[in-house]
Amino acid sequence: MSAPTLDALLPALTDWLPGQRWFAAKDRTVAEVRLVGHQEVTPADAVPAVAHAVIAVSFTDGPEDRFQLLLGSRPDVSGDLEHAVIGRVGDRVVYDGLADGEISRLLLSMIVSDTAVGSLRFVPEPGTEAPIVGPGRPLLGEQSNSSVIYGERAIMKLFRRATPGLNPDLELHRALRRENSGEVAPLLGAIEGEIVPDDGGAPVPMTVAMLQVYAANSADGWSMALTSVRDLLAEGDLRPDEVGGDFAGEAHRLGKTIGMVHRELARALGSERLGADGVSAVADWMLERLDAAAGAVEAVAARRDDIARVLEGVRAADDGGLVVQRVHGDLHLGQTLRTPRGWLAIDFEGEPSRPLDDRVRPDSPLRDVAAMLRSFDYAAFHQLAEWETGAEAPAYLQRRAQEWADRNRSAFCDGYAEIAGADPREHLAVLRAYELDKAVYEVLYETRNRPNWLTIPLRSMARLVGDPDPARGAPDH
Repeated sequence: MSAPTLDALLPALTDWLPGQRWFAAKDRTVAEVRLVGHQEVTPADAVPAVAHAVIAVSFTDGPEDRFQLLLGSRPDVSGDLEHAVIGRVGDRVVYDGLADGEISRLLLSMIVSDTAVGSLRFVPEPGTEAPIVGPGRPLLGEQSNSSVIYGERAIMKLFRRATPGLNPDLELHRALRRENSGEVAPLLGAIEGEIVPDDGGAPVPMTVAMLQVYAANSADGWSMALTSVRDLLAEGDLRPDEVGGDFAGEAHRLGKTIGMVHRELARALGSERLGADGVSAVADWMLERLDAAAGAVEAVAARRDDIARVLEGVRAADDGGLVVQRVHGDLHLGQTLRTPRGWLAIDFEGEPSRPLDDRVRPDSPLRDVAAMLRSFDYAAFHQLAEWETGAEAPAYLQRRAQEWADRNRSAFCDGYAEIAGADPREHLAVLRAYELDKAVYEVLYETRNRPNWLTIPLRSMARLVGDPDPARGAPDH
Protein backbone atom coordinates (compact mmCIF):
# COMPACT_ATOMS: atom_id res chain seq x y z
CA MET A 1 0.00 0.00 0.00
CA SER A 2 1.63 3.18 -1.19
CA ALA A 3 1.20 6.62 0.34
CA PRO A 4 -1.27 7.67 -2.43
CA THR A 5 -3.33 4.54 -1.71
CA LEU A 6 -3.43 5.35 1.99
CA ASP A 7 -4.24 9.00 1.29
CA ALA A 8 -7.25 7.84 -0.71
CA LEU A 9 -8.36 5.79 2.30
CA LEU A 10 -8.50 8.77 4.70
CA PRO A 11 -12.19 9.70 4.15
CA ALA A 12 -13.19 6.11 4.97
CA LEU A 13 -10.99 6.19 8.07
CA THR A 14 -12.85 9.28 9.30
CA ASP A 15 -16.05 7.21 9.46
CA TRP A 16 -14.38 3.99 10.64
CA LEU A 17 -12.32 5.24 13.61
CA PRO A 18 -15.11 6.25 16.05
CA GLY A 19 -16.50 2.72 15.97
CA GLN A 20 -13.27 1.03 17.09
CA ARG A 21 -12.99 -0.25 20.66
CA TRP A 22 -9.50 1.21 21.07
CA PHE A 23 -10.31 4.68 19.73
CA ALA A 24 -9.74 6.94 22.73
CA ALA A 25 -11.83 9.91 21.57
CA LYS A 26 -15.31 8.48 21.07
CA ASP A 27 -16.85 11.55 22.71
CA ARG A 28 -15.19 13.92 20.20
CA THR A 29 -16.10 14.67 16.61
CA VAL A 30 -13.42 13.79 14.05
CA ALA A 31 -12.72 16.73 11.73
CA GLU A 32 -9.86 15.37 9.62
CA VAL A 33 -7.51 12.40 9.32
CA ARG A 34 -4.01 12.88 7.88
CA LEU A 35 -1.33 10.34 7.01
CA VAL A 36 1.90 11.30 8.78
CA GLY A 37 3.92 8.12 8.29
CA HIS A 38 3.78 4.74 6.60
CA GLN A 39 5.92 1.70 5.86
CA GLU A 40 5.05 -1.14 3.51
CA VAL A 41 5.70 -4.51 5.16
CA THR A 42 5.03 -6.52 1.99
CA PRO A 43 4.92 -5.53 -1.69
CA ALA A 44 1.77 -3.61 -2.64
CA ASP A 45 0.61 -6.42 -4.96
CA ALA A 46 0.99 -9.19 -2.38
CA VAL A 47 -2.08 -11.06 -1.17
CA PRO A 48 -2.52 -10.00 1.49
CA ALA A 49 -0.52 -6.77 1.29
CA VAL A 50 0.50 -5.34 4.67
CA ALA A 51 1.41 -1.80 5.70
CA HIS A 52 2.02 0.10 8.93
CA ALA A 53 0.52 3.61 9.03
CA VAL A 54 0.60 6.51 11.48
CA ILE A 55 -2.34 8.88 11.23
CA ALA A 56 -2.99 12.25 12.83
CA VAL A 57 -6.62 12.79 13.84
CA SER A 58 -7.87 16.33 14.39
CA PHE A 59 -11.17 17.12 16.08
CA THR A 60 -13.70 19.91 16.08
CA ASP A 61 -12.41 20.77 19.55
CA GLY A 62 -9.10 20.34 21.36
CA PRO A 63 -5.70 19.03 20.22
CA GLU A 64 -5.15 16.35 17.61
CA ASP A 65 -4.07 12.82 18.46
CA ARG A 66 -2.00 10.21 16.66
CA PHE A 67 -2.73 6.52 16.20
CA GLN A 68 -1.05 3.64 14.44
CA LEU A 69 -2.64 1.03 12.21
CA LEU A 70 -1.54 -2.29 10.74
CA LEU A 71 -3.48 -2.51 7.51
CA GLY A 72 -4.17 -5.37 5.16
CA SER A 73 -5.50 -5.30 1.62
CA ARG A 74 -6.84 -7.90 -0.78
CA PRO A 75 -8.70 -7.81 -4.08
CA ASP A 76 -11.77 -8.90 -2.12
CA VAL A 77 -12.71 -10.14 1.35
CA SER A 78 -15.42 -12.36 2.79
CA GLY A 79 -16.35 -14.18 5.94
CA ASP A 80 -14.34 -13.33 9.03
CA LEU A 81 -12.76 -10.23 7.49
CA GLU A 82 -15.94 -8.42 6.46
CA HIS A 83 -16.35 -6.77 9.89
CA ALA A 84 -12.81 -5.34 9.68
CA VAL A 85 -13.19 -3.59 6.32
CA ILE A 86 -12.31 0.12 6.26
CA GLY A 87 -12.95 0.85 2.60
CA ARG A 88 -12.10 0.10 -1.01
CA VAL A 89 -9.30 1.92 -2.81
CA GLY A 90 -8.98 1.13 -6.52
CA ASP A 91 -9.06 -2.62 -7.00
CA ARG A 92 -8.27 -3.38 -3.32
CA VAL A 93 -10.29 -3.70 -0.12
CA VAL A 94 -8.38 -2.28 2.86
CA TYR A 95 -9.07 -3.59 6.37
CA ASP A 96 -7.70 -3.82 9.90
CA GLY A 97 -4.81 -6.23 9.42
CA LEU A 98 -4.94 -7.71 12.92
CA ALA A 99 -8.21 -9.42 11.98
CA ASP A 100 -6.40 -11.44 9.31
CA GLY A 101 -4.80 -14.65 10.55
CA GLU A 102 -2.35 -14.73 7.64
CA ILE A 103 -1.08 -11.27 8.59
CA SER A 104 -0.75 -12.00 12.31
CA ARG A 105 1.16 -15.21 11.49
CA LEU A 106 3.49 -13.22 9.21
CA LEU A 107 4.19 -10.64 11.93
CA LEU A 108 5.08 -13.37 14.43
CA SER A 109 7.43 -15.09 11.99
CA MET A 110 9.17 -11.77 11.28
CA ILE A 111 9.80 -11.22 15.01
CA VAL A 112 11.17 -14.73 15.40
CA SER A 113 13.51 -14.30 12.42
CA ASP A 114 14.76 -10.84 13.54
CA THR A 115 13.64 -9.05 10.38
CA ALA A 116 13.94 -5.39 9.36
CA VAL A 117 11.78 -3.77 6.69
CA GLY A 118 12.51 -0.11 6.07
CA SER A 119 11.85 1.79 9.30
CA LEU A 120 10.30 -1.24 11.02
CA ARG A 121 12.38 -3.67 13.09
CA PHE A 122 10.95 -7.01 14.20
CA VAL A 123 13.09 -7.82 17.24
CA PRO A 124 13.16 -11.03 19.32
CA GLU A 125 14.30 -10.75 22.93
CA PRO A 126 17.83 -12.16 23.36
CA GLY A 127 17.85 -15.73 24.57
CA THR A 128 14.15 -16.31 23.98
CA GLU A 129 12.48 -18.68 21.61
CA ALA A 130 9.09 -17.46 20.44
CA PRO A 131 6.69 -20.24 19.51
CA ILE A 132 5.99 -20.81 15.83
CA VAL A 133 2.26 -21.42 15.85
CA GLY A 134 -0.71 -20.79 13.61
CA PRO A 135 -2.51 -17.55 12.92
CA GLY A 136 -3.32 -15.15 15.72
CA ARG A 137 -6.83 -14.80 17.13
CA PRO A 138 -7.94 -11.21 17.88
CA LEU A 139 -8.68 -10.60 21.54
CA LEU A 140 -12.08 -8.95 21.84
CA GLY A 141 -13.20 -6.50 24.50
CA GLU A 142 -13.00 -2.82 25.34
CA GLN A 143 -9.35 -1.81 25.51
CA SER A 144 -7.01 1.02 24.55
CA ASN A 145 -4.81 -1.27 22.43
CA SER A 146 -5.37 -4.32 20.20
CA SER A 147 -4.08 -7.82 20.84
CA VAL A 148 -3.91 -11.17 19.09
CA ILE A 149 -3.38 -14.55 20.77
CA TYR A 150 -1.28 -17.28 19.18
CA GLY A 151 -2.50 -20.74 20.09
CA GLU A 152 -2.77 -19.96 23.83
CA ARG A 153 1.04 -19.64 23.86
CA ALA A 154 1.86 -16.04 22.97
CA ILE A 155 0.11 -12.68 22.77
CA MET A 156 1.05 -9.66 20.67
CA LYS A 157 -0.20 -6.19 21.61
CA LEU A 158 -0.32 -3.33 19.10
CA PHE A 159 -0.08 0.03 20.87
CA ARG A 160 -2.74 2.12 19.19
CA ARG A 161 -1.50 5.54 20.32
CA ALA A 162 1.47 6.61 18.21
CA THR A 163 3.82 8.09 20.82
CA PRO A 164 7.46 9.08 20.29
CA GLY A 165 9.89 7.16 22.47
CA LEU A 166 10.10 3.73 24.06
CA ASN A 167 6.70 2.63 25.37
CA PRO A 168 6.87 2.15 29.17
CA ASP A 169 5.17 -1.24 28.87
CA LEU A 170 8.03 -2.57 26.75
CA GLU A 171 10.69 -0.72 28.75
CA LEU A 172 9.56 -2.05 32.13
CA HIS A 173 9.03 -5.59 30.87
CA ARG A 174 12.59 -5.57 29.57
CA ALA A 175 13.81 -4.31 32.96
CA LEU A 176 11.85 -7.00 34.80
CA ARG A 177 13.13 -9.67 32.42
CA ARG A 178 16.69 -8.69 33.40
CA GLU A 179 15.65 -9.44 36.98
CA ASN A 180 14.22 -12.84 35.97
CA SER A 181 10.91 -11.67 37.35
CA GLY A 182 8.20 -14.23 37.93
CA GLU A 183 5.61 -11.48 38.49
CA VAL A 184 5.06 -10.69 34.78
CA ALA A 185 4.52 -12.77 31.66
CA PRO A 186 7.92 -13.27 29.97
CA LEU A 187 8.71 -10.89 27.12
CA LEU A 188 9.43 -12.53 23.74
CA GLY A 189 9.95 -9.66 21.32
CA ALA A 190 8.75 -6.39 19.87
CA ILE A 191 8.09 -4.40 16.73
CA GLU A 192 9.81 -1.01 16.76
CA GLY A 193 9.61 1.81 14.26
CA GLU A 194 9.94 5.56 13.83
CA ILE A 195 7.66 8.57 14.00
CA VAL A 196 8.06 12.15 12.91
CA PRO A 197 7.56 14.37 15.99
CA ASP A 198 4.86 17.04 16.10
CA ASP A 199 7.42 19.77 15.35
CA GLY A 200 8.31 18.10 12.06
CA GLY A 201 11.89 17.28 13.06
CA ALA A 202 13.89 14.16 12.29
CA PRO A 203 12.13 10.81 12.92
CA VAL A 204 12.48 9.40 16.43
CA PRO A 205 12.02 5.83 17.75
CA MET A 206 8.54 4.53 18.52
CA THR A 207 7.23 1.24 19.91
CA VAL A 208 4.75 -0.43 17.58
CA ALA A 209 3.98 -3.71 19.37
CA MET A 210 5.27 -6.20 21.93
CA LEU A 211 5.10 -9.99 22.15
CA GLN A 212 4.79 -11.95 25.41
CA VAL A 213 4.08 -15.42 26.67
CA TYR A 214 0.31 -15.81 26.97
CA ALA A 215 -0.99 -16.47 30.47
CA ALA A 216 -3.25 -19.41 29.69
CA ASN A 217 -5.91 -20.57 32.16
CA SER A 218 -5.88 -17.19 33.91
CA ALA A 219 -8.58 -14.91 35.31
CA ASP A 220 -8.33 -11.18 35.75
CA GLY A 221 -8.43 -9.76 39.27
CA TRP A 222 -11.39 -7.50 38.59
CA SER A 223 -13.66 -10.37 37.54
CA MET A 224 -12.59 -12.48 40.51
CA ALA A 225 -13.20 -9.62 42.93
CA LEU A 226 -16.67 -8.92 41.51
CA THR A 227 -17.60 -12.59 41.93
CA SER A 228 -16.49 -12.46 45.56
CA VAL A 229 -18.55 -9.33 46.24
CA ARG A 230 -21.58 -10.83 44.54
CA ASP A 231 -21.30 -13.94 46.74
CA LEU A 232 -21.18 -11.77 49.85
CA LEU A 233 -24.13 -9.57 48.92
CA ALA A 234 -26.22 -12.64 48.11
CA GLU A 235 -25.76 -14.00 51.64
CA GLY A 236 -28.15 -12.92 54.31
CA ASP A 237 -26.00 -12.84 57.43
CA LEU A 238 -22.49 -14.15 56.77
CA ARG A 239 -19.41 -11.97 57.20
CA PRO A 240 -16.82 -11.64 54.38
CA ASP A 241 -14.50 -14.19 56.00
CA GLU A 242 -17.36 -16.72 56.22
CA VAL A 243 -18.40 -16.62 52.56
CA GLY A 244 -17.08 -19.30 50.24
CA GLY A 245 -15.88 -16.67 47.77
CA ASP A 246 -13.78 -14.77 50.32
CA PHE A 247 -11.10 -12.86 48.37
CA ALA A 248 -8.80 -11.85 51.25
CA GLY A 249 -6.29 -14.65 50.68
CA GLU A 250 -5.95 -13.61 47.04
CA ALA A 251 -5.68 -9.94 48.02
CA HIS A 252 -2.83 -10.87 50.38
CA ARG A 253 -1.01 -12.81 47.65
CA LEU A 254 -1.59 -9.95 45.21
CA GLY A 255 -0.03 -7.53 47.69
CA LYS A 256 3.07 -9.71 47.79
CA THR A 257 3.24 -9.75 43.99
CA ILE A 258 3.08 -5.95 43.72
CA GLY A 259 5.64 -5.62 46.50
CA MET A 260 8.00 -7.86 44.55
CA VAL A 261 7.42 -5.92 41.30
CA HIS A 262 8.43 -2.73 43.10
CA ARG A 263 11.57 -4.37 44.53
CA GLU A 264 12.58 -5.69 41.13
CA LEU A 265 11.98 -2.37 39.37
CA ALA A 266 14.07 -0.57 41.99
CA ARG A 267 16.93 -3.05 41.47
CA ALA A 268 16.74 -2.83 37.70
CA LEU A 269 16.26 0.91 37.26
CA GLY A 270 17.27 2.45 40.56
CA SER A 271 15.55 4.69 43.09
CA GLU A 272 16.24 8.01 44.72
CA ARG A 273 15.15 9.96 47.76
CA LEU A 274 13.53 13.31 47.08
CA GLY A 275 14.34 16.15 49.42
CA ALA A 276 12.01 18.94 50.47
CA ASP A 277 12.00 20.59 47.04
CA GLY A 278 11.15 17.34 45.27
CA VAL A 279 8.39 16.52 47.74
CA SER A 280 6.94 20.01 47.29
CA ALA A 281 6.92 19.46 43.52
CA VAL A 282 4.84 16.28 44.02
CA ALA A 283 2.39 18.15 46.26
CA ASP A 284 2.15 21.04 43.81
CA TRP A 285 1.40 18.62 40.96
CA MET A 286 -1.43 17.07 43.00
CA LEU A 287 -2.85 20.52 43.74
CA GLU A 288 -2.76 21.40 40.04
CA ARG A 289 -4.78 18.26 39.26
CA LEU A 290 -7.20 19.20 42.03
CA ASP A 291 -7.76 22.70 40.67
CA ALA A 292 -8.33 21.34 37.17
CA ALA A 293 -10.96 18.92 38.51
CA ALA A 294 -12.55 21.60 40.71
CA GLY A 295 -12.93 23.80 37.65
CA ALA A 296 -14.90 21.05 35.91
CA VAL A 297 -16.86 19.28 38.68
CA GLU A 298 -18.95 21.12 41.26
CA ALA A 299 -18.68 18.30 43.81
CA VAL A 300 -14.89 18.70 43.82
CA ALA A 301 -15.06 22.48 43.93
CA ALA A 302 -17.32 22.33 47.00
CA ARG A 303 -14.67 20.35 48.92
CA ARG A 304 -11.62 21.93 47.31
CA ASP A 305 -10.03 23.35 50.49
CA ASP A 306 -10.63 20.18 52.53
CA ILE A 307 -9.15 18.05 49.75
CA ALA A 308 -6.16 20.36 49.45
CA ARG A 309 -5.39 19.95 53.16
CA VAL A 310 -5.24 16.17 52.71
CA LEU A 311 -3.08 16.45 49.59
CA GLU A 312 -0.70 18.69 51.49
CA GLY A 313 -0.11 15.63 53.66
CA VAL A 314 2.39 14.40 51.09
CA ARG A 315 4.73 17.01 52.53
CA ALA A 316 4.84 14.85 55.67
CA ALA A 317 7.55 12.96 53.80
CA ASP A 318 9.82 16.01 54.11
CA ASP A 319 11.46 14.75 57.30
CA GLY A 320 12.75 11.53 55.75
CA GLY A 321 12.36 12.34 52.10
CA LEU A 322 10.18 10.54 49.58
CA VAL A 323 11.68 7.51 47.86
CA VAL A 324 10.74 7.41 44.19
CA GLN A 325 11.34 4.86 41.44
CA ARG A 326 9.66 3.55 38.31
CA VAL A 327 6.22 2.19 39.13
CA HIS A 328 3.31 0.66 37.25
CA GLY A 329 1.48 3.98 37.06
CA ASP A 330 -2.04 2.72 36.26
CA LEU A 331 -2.49 -0.18 38.64
CA HIS A 332 -5.89 -1.70 39.37
CA LEU A 333 -7.45 -5.14 39.65
CA GLY A 334 -8.03 -5.27 35.90
CA GLN A 335 -4.26 -5.00 35.40
CA THR A 336 -3.63 -8.29 37.19
CA LEU A 337 -4.06 -11.94 36.21
CA ARG A 338 -4.44 -14.95 38.50
CA THR A 339 -2.74 -17.95 36.91
CA PRO A 340 -2.42 -21.47 38.31
CA ARG A 341 1.05 -20.43 39.58
CA GLY A 342 0.13 -17.08 41.14
CA TRP A 343 -0.56 -13.45 40.26
CA LEU A 344 0.91 -11.52 37.34
CA ALA A 345 0.95 -7.76 36.79
CA ILE A 346 0.21 -6.61 33.24
CA ASP A 347 0.00 -3.42 31.15
CA PHE A 348 2.80 -1.18 32.42
CA GLU A 349 1.97 1.53 29.90
CA GLY A 350 0.70 3.99 32.54
CA GLU A 351 -2.31 6.23 31.92
CA PRO A 352 -2.31 6.38 28.08
CA SER A 353 -3.89 9.85 28.08
CA ARG A 354 -0.94 11.35 29.98
CA PRO A 355 2.20 12.60 28.17
CA LEU A 356 5.07 10.13 28.00
CA ASP A 357 7.27 12.34 30.18
CA ASP A 358 4.70 12.07 32.98
CA ARG A 359 4.32 8.31 32.58
CA VAL A 360 8.04 7.58 32.89
CA ARG A 361 8.72 10.01 35.75
CA PRO A 362 9.79 8.15 38.92
CA ASP A 363 7.13 8.24 41.64
CA SER A 364 6.52 6.79 45.07
CA PRO A 365 5.47 3.13 45.13
CA LEU A 366 2.62 4.42 47.30
CA ARG A 367 0.97 5.66 44.11
CA ASP A 368 0.49 2.05 42.97
CA VAL A 369 -0.60 0.95 46.43
CA ALA A 370 -3.14 3.76 46.65
CA ALA A 371 -4.45 2.95 43.18
CA MET A 372 -5.02 -0.68 44.20
CA LEU A 373 -6.83 0.42 47.36
CA ARG A 374 -9.09 2.50 45.14
CA SER A 375 -9.70 -0.53 42.94
CA PHE A 376 -10.90 -2.57 45.92
CA ASP A 377 -13.42 0.20 46.65
CA TYR A 378 -14.60 0.07 43.05
CA ALA A 379 -15.03 -3.69 43.15
CA ALA A 380 -16.94 -3.49 46.43
CA PHE A 381 -19.44 -0.86 45.28
CA HIS A 382 -19.64 -1.60 41.55
CA GLN A 383 -22.75 -3.75 41.85
CA LEU A 384 -24.47 -1.20 44.07
CA ALA A 385 -23.64 1.59 41.61
CA GLU A 386 -25.76 -0.32 39.10
CA TRP A 387 -28.77 -0.19 41.44
CA GLU A 388 -32.15 0.86 40.08
CA THR A 389 -32.08 4.30 38.46
CA GLY A 390 -32.85 7.03 40.94
CA ALA A 391 -32.64 4.69 43.94
CA GLU A 392 -29.90 4.10 46.48
CA ALA A 393 -28.84 0.62 47.52
CA PRO A 394 -30.12 -0.41 50.97
CA ALA A 395 -27.89 0.63 53.87
CA TYR A 396 -27.22 -2.96 54.94
CA LEU A 397 -25.81 -3.79 51.50
CA GLN A 398 -23.61 -0.71 51.61
CA ARG A 399 -22.28 -1.84 54.99
CA ARG A 400 -21.54 -5.31 53.67
CA ALA A 401 -19.78 -3.90 50.62
CA GLN A 402 -17.68 -1.70 52.89
CA GLU A 403 -16.78 -4.71 55.05
CA TRP A 404 -15.53 -6.47 51.92
CA ALA A 405 -13.46 -3.43 50.89
CA ASP A 406 -11.98 -3.02 54.38
CA ARG A 407 -11.00 -6.69 54.62
CA ASN A 408 -9.35 -6.85 51.22
CA ARG A 409 -7.60 -3.48 51.38
CA SER A 410 -6.09 -4.57 54.69
CA ALA A 411 -5.09 -7.98 53.33
CA PHE A 412 -3.41 -6.37 50.32
CA CYS A 413 -1.38 -4.03 52.54
CA ASP A 414 -0.39 -6.95 54.79
CA GLY A 415 0.91 -8.92 51.83
CA TYR A 416 2.70 -5.91 50.36
CA ALA A 417 4.43 -5.20 53.70
CA GLU A 418 5.77 -8.78 53.90
CA ILE A 419 7.75 -8.30 50.67
CA ALA A 420 8.46 -4.58 50.64
CA GLY A 421 9.80 -4.63 54.20
CA ALA A 422 7.65 -1.67 55.24
CA ASP A 423 3.92 -1.34 55.76
CA PRO A 424 2.47 1.38 53.51
CA ARG A 425 0.08 2.25 56.35
CA GLU A 426 3.06 3.47 58.36
CA HIS A 427 3.01 6.55 56.09
CA LEU A 428 -0.67 7.38 56.50
CA ALA A 429 -0.59 11.04 55.53
CA VAL A 430 1.32 10.34 52.30
CA LEU A 431 -0.72 7.27 51.39
CA ARG A 432 -3.94 9.13 52.06
CA ALA A 433 -2.81 12.01 49.82
CA TYR A 434 -2.06 9.62 46.96
CA GLU A 435 -5.39 7.85 47.34
CA LEU A 436 -7.36 11.09 47.45
CA ASP A 437 -5.48 12.37 44.39
CA LYS A 438 -6.63 9.23 42.57
CA ALA A 439 -10.21 9.61 43.82
CA VAL A 440 -10.37 13.21 42.55
CA TYR A 441 -9.21 12.01 39.13
CA GLU A 442 -11.90 9.31 39.23
CA VAL A 443 -14.63 11.85 40.02
CA LEU A 444 -13.65 13.82 36.94
CA TYR A 445 -13.47 10.68 34.77
CA GLU A 446 -16.82 9.28 35.90
CA THR A 447 -18.52 12.66 35.48
CA ARG A 448 -17.48 12.65 31.83
CA ASN A 449 -17.80 8.96 31.01
CA ARG A 450 -19.88 6.89 33.49
CA PRO A 451 -22.16 9.12 35.57
CA ASN A 452 -23.90 6.13 37.15
CA TRP A 453 -20.56 5.13 38.74
CA LEU A 454 -19.91 8.59 40.14
CA THR A 455 -21.15 7.65 43.61
CA ILE A 456 -18.13 5.34 44.09
CA PRO A 457 -15.35 7.96 44.01
CA LEU A 458 -17.59 10.60 45.62
CA ARG A 459 -18.14 8.31 48.61
CA SER A 460 -14.41 7.63 48.87
CA MET A 461 -13.57 11.29 48.49
CA ALA A 462 -15.80 12.12 51.45
CA ARG A 463 -14.23 9.31 53.50
CA LEU A 464 -10.68 10.37 52.73
CA VAL A 465 -11.38 13.97 53.69
CA GLY A 466 -12.77 12.91 57.05
CA ASP A 467 -11.15 9.58 57.95
CA PRO A 468 -7.44 9.60 58.88
CA ASP A 469 -6.86 5.94 57.99
CA PRO A 470 -7.03 5.05 54.27
CA ALA A 471 -7.01 1.32 55.09
CA ARG A 472 -10.39 1.77 56.81
CA GLY A 473 -13.76 2.38 55.27
CA ALA A 474 -16.40 4.98 55.97
CA PRO A 475 -18.06 4.76 59.37
CA ASP A 476 -21.60 3.45 59.46
CA HIS A 477 -24.13 6.27 59.50
